[in-house]
Amino acid sequence: QVQLVESGGGLVQAGGSLRLSCAASGRAISSGATGWFRQAPGKEREFVAAISWTGLARYYADSVIGRFTISGDIAKNTAYLQMNSLKPEDTAVYYCAAKIGGLDRSSPTTGDFDSWGQGTQVTVSS
Repeated sequence: QVQLVESGGGLVQAGGSLRLSCAASGRAISSGATGWFRQAPGKEREFVAAISWTGLARYYADSVIGRFTISGDIAKNTAYLQMNSLKPEDTAVYYCAAKIGGLDRSSPTTGDFDSWGQGTQVTVSS
């Protein structure tokens, strides 16, 4: 398994931006795919964005299209989630996930990934 550490969360006003980072160790993220999920209090963990490093195919949840961008730096073994135009409903704990191999669907589920970070809190105030 790969070890993942998220950072970059915090408190931001609606309309603001944050960039989350996911630093990986133990395995190259380029060996497969990386995803971001989020979980708000009382809700299930939901898909946000994912990237398959072979071919660089990117996938997004409908709720974040046009506002969030997933990217990465292979040399640093780090993935990013740039979040712009944040809304209060984006408030959640954000988790980074990784898997070996590519993605076979445009809306991955938690079961598609074998490694998870501890999460970073994002709070958007109105």
